[in-house]
Amino acid sequence: MCGALGVALLGCAIFFFALTSAADRAVASSASPASSFSHVGVASCSGSTCHGRSEPTGKVVRQDEILQWQNASSRTGAHSRAFAVLASPRGQAIAAKLGIGPATSAGECLGCHADPAYAGKGPRWHVEDGVGCEACHGGAQQWLTSHYAVGQTHAANVARGLYPLDQPRARAEKCLDCHFGSDKPGQFVSHRIMAAGHPRVAFEVDLFSALQQHHDEDTDYAQRKRHTNNVQLWAVGQASAVGRATALFANPRLGTDGIFPEIYFFDCHTCHRQIVDGPNGRANWLANPGRPIPSGMPAFNDENMIMLSAAAKVAAPGAAAKFDADSRAFHAALAKDRPSAVAAARKLGASAGVLADTMGRTALGRAETFAIIDSISSSAIAARFTDYEGSAQAVMAIDTLLNALVRQGHVSEERARGARGAIDRAYKAVGNSNAYRPAEFRAALGQAAASIRALK
Repeated sequence: MCGALGVALLGCAIFFFALTSAADRAVASSASPASSFSHVGVASCSGSTCHGRSEPTGKVVRQDEILQWQNASSRTGAHSRAFAVLASPRGQAIAAKLGIGPATSAGECLGCHADPAYAGKGPRWHVEDGVGCEACHGGAQQWLTSHYAVGQTHAANVARGLYPLDQPRARAEKCLDCHFGSDKPGQFVSHRIMAAGHPRVAFEVDLFSALQQHHDEDTDYAQRKRHTNNVQLWAVGQASAVGRATALFANPRLGTDGIFPEIYFFDCHTCHRQIVDGPNGRANWLANPGRPIPSGMPAFNDENMIMLSAAAKVAAPGAAAKFDADSRAFHAALAKDRPSAVAAARKLGASAGVLADTMGRTALGRAETFAIIDSISSSAIAARFTDYEGSAQAVMAIDTLLNALVRQGHVSEERARGARGAIDRAYKAVGNSNAYRPAEFRAALGQAAASIRALK
């Protein structure tokens, strides 16, 4: 059980679709040297002795991965449906507002709604496959035949171009390309694109990985790679997201839009609020202790900064204070000028990088997981839940962390079930961004954390 918001966030990014042939040319025209290995296409992986079986009967891997990837009724089929959204009424309307022609052949869209295959495409590659195998696993030109050969190792396949999704930071960086944004062609959802109707981009790497997983982490998987430490993946994902946000903000091509800063980076609800406040002039926003900015300024979206701060206090206490100081300095610099903000962003991104490396080397077990949940709901962190985005990220976090306790055998599923009701109520508190109430959310989050704490 992943919770209602996790499912909703995944569903809002993907709509139903139709196919087009012109898109192949658009992807080619937006090529960049993102990878040195050509993409051979989903069909190259779909043999019945490879990943194309109708049942998970393989001895080493399930071998029904293609079926799971394209399952129209399953959340695990979302990537295969990504191209479809572009031809839906909403996809067509967004493209029309942007004036970019058909979405199904627009490079602005295909960088994430298809496999961009920047390094080249084989004859079995088809844009209508959507986000295919190699979009995540890397171009298979050099490792397709070797990755199933007797005596080959995972490390050898990685050297040939297989992307190391088993490594937390590598996975986070790959997922962030589309689920947050990158500087590669067609992989940045600007405020103009969102204003045209694209859903707000929101992501948490462990939760979304669970929604998309179509493999089993059995004994063989652990021998070839390693079992995923879900808490570590979550924490590294938060650090990687902060690093990505600050790097893109500092990019002069992406950080500004005309006379404005690129509003994509800012918290939606510091602007999208009710502006009629009644005769008494009651403020409809709350001061945030993590953001030392003047009232009236849009606030940088700090959802990942908040989660990383909570995690660092437990997993990397030696670096936590510096990260918090750099975070506050970055927000303060936003009130000065762009050069100051860019310099502070780079410093903050470096601090996040240190935390990503530290957490990638840190074993996060039962005690640390419970402590991070307590940290997220502590008064110091809860005071920063003044806006919807950070609050939605917090709910996904406690859901992820409880699921990790279950997966790692620290809490039984039967006992965890007793906490699900409180977590669902916390999801409900962020179920409608237009009805978000900070005090109500904090109370719901506190109750959810207390219900998990009782499982100790």
